[in-house]
Amino acid sequence: MLDKSPDDLADLYATDAVHEFPFSSPGFPPSFEGREAVRAGYRAAWGARQAQVHEVRRVAAYETADPEVIVAEHVVVGTLPATATTFTVPGLLILQVRNGLITRVRDYMDGFGVTSARK
Repeated sequence: MLDKSPDDLADLYATDAVHEFPFSSPGFPPSFEGREAVRAGYRAAWGARQAQVHEVRRVAAYETADPEVIVAEHVVVGTLPATATTFTVPGLLILQVRNGLITRVRDYMDGFGVTSARK
């Protein structure tokens, strides 16, 4: 996320992985279905947005009863260069990993946090 490389990100996913966005975020679809959709989706999103991410703070990571599932809290801190506005966006990821590749992500992000910073 810091270097905004959709290829590096997509390479972490299984070919049939699903990345879901259960909370509505302006400009984001409800999910990306498959590795190549993750690649294309993040290429478009990161290419269109002028946000500069400075830091991704790890708040906490939690193991679950399922050895393939981890829950991670994080905070993304950045700026919008056009307005010099700083934003802080909390998020929570539920990741399922099998054979070293991400098979499913439920990405709970405060998409309105960035949107409100643009104003």
